[in-house]
Amino acid sequence: MTITEENYLKAICKLSEAEPAAGVSTNRIAGALATRPASVTDMLRRLSDKGLLDYEKYRGVQLTDEGRRLALLTIRRHRLWEVFLVQQLGFNWDEVHEVAEELEHVQSPLLMRRLDAFLGHPALDPHGDPIPAEDGAMRRPAHRLLADLDAGERGTLTAVKNTSGPFLQYLDKVGLQLGALVEVLDKVAFDHSLELRVNRERTALVSAEVSRNLFVTA
Repeated sequence: MTITEENYLKAICKLSEAEPAAGVSTNRIAGALATRPASVTDMLRRLSDKGLLDYEKYRGVQLTDEGRRLALLTIRRHRLWEVFLVQQLGFNWDEVHEVAEELEHVQSPLLMRRLDAFLGHPALDPHGDPIPAEDGAMRRPAHRLLADLDAGERGTLTAVKNTSGPFLQYLDKVGLQLGALVEVLDKVAFDHSLELRVNRERTALVSAEVSRNLFVTA
């Protein structure tokens, strides 16, 4: 497997999780990987020839069982490295993605087993995303979007949908780290922004866009 092939499988896996009932379109893959649709088509044919996905022009793409297994292994390596970078090397959660993108392609099952054990077999990465087991099993947390809470409801921040550096830096600035207890004081009818009480202490006003990118559990 080349690095590019692994990146394609990982991207298709993540896109298919967002819409599990439908095939993933060439344009969506091109957007996720910042490349041209023509280049995507060539790679999809190659991966199809290897038996890693089912591809039919104009009908979307679906991973085969083997393609999904390989995609989940790449995601597993990525998220374990993110945990290591934060817990052991002092990286902030907005600094780990690009580094983990490089480390995820290290092909050593023994290394990953020992890294997993060293970290205490973590279930979640620093952004709250579940870490697949070596056999592909993955526990999906029962959380909901902060945007779906009404005034008077509360929850604990458990994951972020947007893992870009600027968004995570914004969350640090307003004190919305994972584990924070948030209570919706008001939901503004005009733009659906939320007034929050954070950790029973300070208040914060967040936009609807921000609230649609945060997950909470009751």
